[in-house]
Amino acid sequence: MTPSKSSNARDYAALDDRVLVELVLQGDLEAFRDITRRCNQRLFRVARGIVKDDSEAEDIVQESYVRAFEKLASFRGDAALLTWLTRIVLNEAYGRLRRRRMNVDMEHIEAAQMKSENVVSFSPRYGVEDPAVAAGRAQARQLLERAIDQLPEAFRIVFLMREIEGCTVEETAVCLDLRSETVKTRLHRARRLLRAQLKDTLAATMADAFPFLGARCDHMTDTVMKRLNP
Repeated sequence: MTPSKSSNARDYAALDDRVLVELVLQGDLEAFRDITRRCNQRLFRVARGIVKDDSEAEDIVQESYVRAFEKLASFRGDAALLTWLTRIVLNEAYGRLRRRRMNVDMEHIEAAQMKSENVVSFSPRYGVEDPAVAAGRAQARQLLERAIDQLPEAFRIVFLMREIEGCTVEETAVCLDLRSETVKTRLHRARRLLRAQLKDTLAATMADAFPFLGARCDHMTDTVMKRLNP
C-alpha cells in the first residue's frame, strides 16, 4: 500500500468505515486521517487507562495507527474498525507494560508511583462558562480521574470502556478477550471501589473524564499523517 493523496474532493465524514478502509487501500491518505479523527478519543482513553500517562498514551496510539496502516489489508470487517484498532492499541500498551516491568528498577518504580499521584490536567471540553462552575467541574473530574487511576488494572480498563467510552459488554469482551460474564463482574467491582471513594455525587462527571478532542486530537492525527507520508 503506497501512501498518496486523493485528487477528488470527498465528504469523508459521510462515509462508513468499510468505505474508508477501501479508500485507504487505494492510496487515499485523507481517508486514513478521517479514521484517526473518529477513533482518537477512544484509543487514547484505552491506552491511558493502561499506562496512566498522557504522553505515553499518545505515543502508543500513534504507533498503533502506523501498525494498523501497515496491515490494513488484513482487516476483514468481522468486527468494527474501532474494535480492531482498540485491540492493536491494547496489545501495544500491554507490551510496553511487560517491557517496563522487566527492565525497571526500584528507583524507577518509586518515581512512577509519585508521578501517578499528580493531578492530570486536561484542556476543557466546554466553551466559556462561569469560572466557579468550571473550577468545580475541573475539581470533580480530577477526583474522578485519580480514583480511576487507582483501580486495579483489570477493573480500570473495563470501567473505561464500559462507563466512559460507552462500549457494549460484547464489544468490551471482544477487545479484551474476556467472557461477557467476566466483563460484567469486573465492572461491578470497579463501580463498588469507585463508590467507596467518590459517592454518587460525581457520577455526572464520568462522561467528561479523559477528553481528547480539539487541538490535542488534531496534533496526534497530524503526527501520524506525517509519519505515513513524510
